[in-house]
Amino acid sequence: MIRVGVTGVCGRMGSRVAALVREAKDMQLASAIERPSHPRIGAPVSDVIGGGPLPLVVSPKIGEGLDVIIDFSSPEATVGFAEECARRRVALVSGTTGLDEEQVRRLRAAAAIIPCLWSPNMSVGVNVLFRLTEQVAKALGDEYDVEIVEMHHRFKKDAPSGTAKRLAEKVAAGLGRNLEACAVYGREGLVGERRPEEIGIHAVRGGDVVGDHMIIFSTLGERIELVHRAHSRDVFAHGALRAARFIVGKSPGMYEMADVLGLRG
Repeated sequence: MIRVGVTGVCGRMGSRVAALVREAKDMQLASAIERPSHPRIGAPVSDVIGGGPLPLVVSPKIGEGLDVIIDFSSPEATVGFAEECARRRVALVSGTTGLDEEQVRRLRAAAAIIPCLWSPNMSVGVNVLFRLTEQVAKALGDEYDVEIVEMHHRFKKDAPSGTAKRLAEKVAAGLGRNLEACAVYGREGLVGERRPEEIGIHAVRGGDVVGDHMIIFSTLGERIELVHRAHSRDVFAHGALRAARFIVGKSPGMYEMADVLGLRG
């Protein structure tokens, strides 16, 4: 039985992850974590995620005896959890986006001690899309303009999405380009003709959209579009559980969903 802790358990993602962990036959929800100032600290977890009573309350601290923590929180909270996991020798699965360079460095430092799987998107379909995007970009080459459009709910704090950034990285890798030099984040005003080397990245926000991503490859006479639409947060939650099953018992290091799905290389 895999003993799982879930951070941000009262949030949109954390509550669904916790509910699915509870339903899994090979997992035990052993720790339900929230920020210390959250109003539901001390509340029964069953009141948050539904289902019958559980001998577990929402806590500001990580529980004991865990095998893995699944984390969908904020960048600063994530690196704090990573460092605490490293001290406790607990594996970490994180889908948090928006980390800056220093926060990524701290995450990698923790991964020198524990197995750490960090992915901007836990969806199986999106991770297949990452692979396809690089392959299509490489096959089409420089004759095709590439634009990436993502749309998320009005509550999302970072833009563009971590998934859109990863897609742009895959396009750049397929085309052999330096993403920092050719990325264009939206356009406004008299910007002139589109430069052939540009990789456009555009963020749209509204309503309750879980997550849409489109990669458009266009040339004179035709257009190819790769599209992924998430209909429910459960696709991310199911992917996180799959990642947790994979990461427990692994050697220290940084892992991705590509490792879980056998898509490396």
